[in-house]
Amino acid sequence: MKQHTKLTQKSESVVEQHSQPQAAMEFASSDELLRFDAAQTTLPPEIAERLKRAAGNLAPPPRIGWLKRFFGGTKP
Repeated sequence: MKQHTKLTQKSESVVEQHSQPQAAMEFASSDELLRFDAAQTTLPPEIAERLKRAAGNLAPPPRIGWLKRFFGGTKP
């Protein structure tokens, strides 16, 4: 019976070590949550490479002059 109690105590101590409570975090917006998660998550190298290639193919948006922005971009 002693061996059974030793094993039980050992397993309980292991469970207690793994179940340490983590501090709950609250975020003001979903954007903050996503930024926090992105900072904590490592990106696999294959996906990082594909993302770099895809972002490199994007052209910058055309610059619109202040007159067009003020008076409207196109005539109907």
